[in-house]
Amino acid sequence: MTLEVDIYTRNLNLSERIEEYVNKKVGKLDRYLSSIDEARVDLAHSKSARNANDRYVAQITVRGRGFILRAEESADTIFTAIDMALDKMQRRIRRYKDKRYQGRREPRIEEEAFAELPPEEDEEPLIVRRKRFTLIPMDEQEAIEQMKLLGHDNFFIFYNANTNAVNVLYRRRDGAYGLIEPEIG
Repeated sequence: MTLEVDIYTRNLNLSERIEEYVNKKVGKLDRYLSSIDEARVDLAHSKSARNANDRYVAQITVRGRGFILRAEESADTIFTAIDMALDKMQRRIRRYKDKRYQGRREPRIEEEAFAELPPEEDEEPLIVRRKRFTLIPMDEQEAIEQMKLLGHDNFFIFYNANTNAVNVLYRRRDGAYGLIEPEIG
């Protein structure tokens, strides 16, 4: 079974040859990591690149249960850029698997913190939407990277592997980041 790949282009015509090439190559990434749910490939051509070897850009993003991996490469041809990005993605997958499956314990998430509370019958419920997600242990730099990759502009909740606590990372008005470290009082 091959992975379904979404292809997006910018300043580049998506020929049938390019589409087949991307589907053939990127579609095999689930052989390396079976928990990939979604793969996205962004291809671009930049006429104004300073270096002719950086005119074609290939960016591959894979999402799965609790992770997002991204690789981007530039080259003088689109096929070379795709191949280089694939090589980088395979290295990232290998590194992710090494980190995830070797010596890392499962995160401890308090069940009570995410338990659903029944609404009061006399009042309208204040909570209009509930969202559940799995917290993966990561450090602050990984959280910043995940926040950028997800496109979250305001905040990102993560399980801090260094402090063994749930933290909230947020972007400040000046463009820097802030970190909220809640304590039970």
